[in-house]
Amino acid sequence: MKPGFLKRDKTSIVTADGKPVRLRGVNFGGWLMMEAYFMYSPNWPQQVFEKEFVRRHGPGALQKLLKSFRENFITEADVRQVASWGMNCIRLPFHYKVAADRETLAYLDRAVSWGRKHKVYLILDLHAAYGAQNHDWHSDSMGPAELWTKKSNRHKTYDLWQMLADRYKDEETVAGYDVLNEAVLDDAGLLNEFYSQLIKAIRRSDKNHILFIEGNRWAQQIDVLDDFEDDNWVYSIHFYEPIEFTFNYVPFLKYPWKGCDKDVIRRRMEGYWHFARKRNRPVHVGEFGVNYRQGFYHEHVYLRDELKVFNDLGFHWNYWTYKAVKNYLHPDGIYGYYPNSPWVNRPAVKPGWHTWADCWPKYKHEMAASWRTKAFGLNTHVAGELQKAS
Repeated sequence: MKPGFLKRDKTSIVTADGKPVRLRGVNFGGWLMMEAYFMYSPNWPQQVFEKEFVRRHGPGALQKLLKSFRENFITEADVRQVASWGMNCIRLPFHYKVAADRETLAYLDRAVSWGRKHKVYLILDLHAAYGAQNHDWHSDSMGPAELWTKKSNRHKTYDLWQMLADRYKDEETVAGYDVLNEAVLDDAGLLNEFYSQLIKAIRRSDKNHILFIEGNRWAQQIDVLDDFEDDNWVYSIHFYEPIEFTFNYVPFLKYPWKGCDKDVIRRRMEGYWHFARKRNRPVHVGEFGVNYRQGFYHEHVYLRDELKVFNDLGFHWNYWTYKAVKNYLHPDGIYGYYPNSPWVNRPAVKPGWHTWADCWPKYKHEMAASWRTKAFGLNTHVAGELQKAS
């Protein structure tokens, strides 16, 4: 891959020689930023799982488990698979702990090298910032969003991105930096100040890469964002509407129904399109997805309509997510793990992750094998719709 750095050109993303590029791909969620529901667990923060495992087995055992998980859950074969589907982009969520963990940083490097080899771009996504940027499990929060209440956490986040920008400033395989996943706060002025300072910190080292800037409230509200002076940034939104259907919070909803069809999706997306057009910015849909129920409720039709709207409007997109242990709630993977292994144990009061401390000493090799994609089943309808839209 030798296209030169991608850059924003008004409402488009182009290569260094001006050729338009449409980024289309998946998220490698759950790998370098672990989320409980990926492993069929109640949505507790990663730190709770880690503390319990350390209490049971010690910090050395935790490091061995994390190393085994990271070496098996995503491999070069997975990047090759994404490329084989005709996709050209992987969004890669990571935890702020990467700053102090050389091994995790090495996995980021490894993913970039795989992308370079298979001609797939990487978007590096800070999914859990210092102190947490929202109150949810997926920012590794214990409840408060202390990125916004403690200035020291914001400064640590600036330093983290300056370090990463310096590390990847010459890497053309990196499409850009998704600088903060799903901020949630009441003070839009503070969010804009944070972004403004963060952009300055990155640009001290790296003037090459596109910055993906998410709106407030789970990347929904872009109209509260300032038109930052930096020229090379784009809007990034997340779209899971209606959440009752995509997360399967209300069982047996069948798409389409009154209040949710292709026209409703189009009108919602056109709002983003018109706003971004006024400011001459591209739009990237960093996350969208659906809980897959074997197509009985037309999940794949919903996905087909959604992708058609994205493509008609010229949006870039990354599907959430590539793989997960099959659950009944929340958007899950193109690949799903269906067996009820002891370390999944769906009937348990505390299933999934919460069984790992019990299972690891006895089943560590079997667990490692189960994390490989070849142990997962392909959701052919979802994969097919994404391939057709790529």
